[in-house]
Amino acid sequence: MGREIHYEVFKRVGAKGGWTMHDVRNDRDSAIAMAQELMAGEKATGVKVVKETYNDDTGDFLTLKIFEDGHNQMKVTPAQEDAPHALPCFKPEDLYSYHARQTMSRLLTDFLSRNKITITELIHRADMLEKLEATGTLYQHAIQKVAVAQAANTTVPAQQIVKSLNELTTQAFNRVYRDQRKGLFPDPAADQFGTLAGKLAAQGDGPYIFNGALARHLKDAKGWDDKVLMLITVMESAPKDEAPRKLVLSSVDAILAEILNGSAALHELMGPAENLGEALNQLVTLFLGKMPEDGKAGGGLAALTHHFAADDLPEARTAVANRVVAEFKSNKRLCPDSMVEELKTLRSMANRIVMGVGKYLSHEDLIAAFTLRSKRLVAQEALGTHIGEAGPEEKIERILFVEDNIIGTENKRQLSSYIMPVLNSAAFENHFQNPKVPLVQRLQKLAQLQSRVRRSGFIDVTREEIAAKMDALALAMEARGKLFESIEARTPNPVEKAQTLLKLASGGILTEGQLSNKARELILGYMSKPGFLTGYMAGQSKDGAAPDTEKAMADLMETLGKAGITAETGLKSIAA
Repeated sequence: MGREIHYEVFKRVGAKGGWTMHDVRNDRDSAIAMAQELMAGEKATGVKVVKETYNDDTGDFLTLKIFEDGHNQMKVTPAQEDAPHALPCFKPEDLYSYHARQTMSRLLTDFLSRNKITITELIHRADMLEKLEATGTLYQHAIQKVAVAQAANTTVPAQQIVKSLNELTTQAFNRVYRDQRKGLFPDPAADQFGTLAGKLAAQGDGPYIFNGALARHLKDAKGWDDKVLMLITVMESAPKDEAPRKLVLSSVDAILAEILNGSAALHELMGPAENLGEALNQLVTLFLGKMPEDGKAGGGLAALTHHFAADDLPEARTAVANRVVAEFKSNKRLCPDSMVEELKTLRSMANRIVMGVGKYLSHEDLIAAFTLRSKRLVAQEALGTHIGEAGPEEKIERILFVEDNIIGTENKRQLSSYIMPVLNSAAFENHFQNPKVPLVQRLQKLAQLQSRVRRSGFIDVTREEIAAKMDALALAMEARGKLFESIEARTPNPVEKAQTLLKLASGGILTEGQLSNKARELILGYMSKPGFLTGYMAGQSKDGAAPDTEKAMADLMETLGKAGITAETGLKSIAA
């Protein structure tokens, strides 16, 4: 359904030392900071941070080095640099580390999905390990994939690494088989896990035994929703003492995060969706700790939502946040059949997801995700389909609608490049010079388009260029239709001429620029005619009563302001 991202910190010790994994982080900044600290503390002669992205739809790895520093940087070929890095594991316990579990989850996604288990359950259940071993090809292919990745960055032959990994995994499997036979993993009821955690909290292998008990407990789950509910039921029995409580909460949270990282589990939990937009909306709703809008949620999903609302389960909630960001960055359209619905859905989700920005979801990551999705929406293929065979006026409106719903300066610059060809086309000019449509109506529509352009996020130069082009066309339309000449000819006195032009200038009929300036000059000219003020006041009287001079002047100044004429300029121009 999306992509998982983490950042690996490597260090090198000595002049000819090879790269070894130091740590793995989910946050880019903290990973780089850790690498810089290693160098500053002289704990390494070289460091680098690698961004590793896994697409669980395709099973492909993508590795990108984002930071490197060192006293003796070593050159590697692009092929080596691009290969996914594996965490070196030296003993069976290493396979239970965070990074090892993440790697195994990626390599065994299909197996885990088919058997409806998480990687933590797999590595604690003897029956599932036997089943994995029995697959033969799948098991060996996973080992080979890790070996090839590691061999690309070392001088050790891949075959030797395969042999070492086989020995290591065999030891790990045998450990679980042996512990299972010995009855090391207890089988408590849901409300007894708190007591079990109290006994195990101080033991070195306590988490291993506790997770083994959890894995046995979850064997009877009828589906992912049932499994989530069982886990939360266990969590709610956590004792109050710090150490055992931490053991319960961290174990449950880790398995829930693994469930929420899986596409198959999410699909079953959230239910079917018409498209990615609907599916993402459901994920955003879950992340915010809100119940589904249709009110339909299984017991597990409802309990999970309740705990998210209470700000529990940080690892699981982070997994949902990462999934949301990854989906926003993906190539898949939210609403493939309609650009309008795509943009409406995107804006709606943006307005909702920002409420969740904080410790689980960074503002920077969210902006980056929306910017990337916006970039894809302004590409030639997507936008060309959207504006399609629409008329010239409709094309501009559709482009401006897109502009109003995307972010990113470069994306808006790209989008603006589609407007000028439309404005410069003969079809656009012919559309607005069509005499079958009343001139005032055509001028008003062009003024509305210009107003939207002037409010847009296009860069200043482009925005002014588009607005000027529209104004030039409006000026030509007025000249051809002789609008101002007809007002001069048909209107009997300066007061009515000025008021007619003021209605046009203040009513959004005229484009801003040369046309509005021409109208303002005419208005000021009529106002300077002798008798204008007397005639204006006479027109304000009702039933022969003397007009309220102060109010009449205030109304005139307000109207002048709407037309772009300052009160000072207006007062200077009025002739008694």
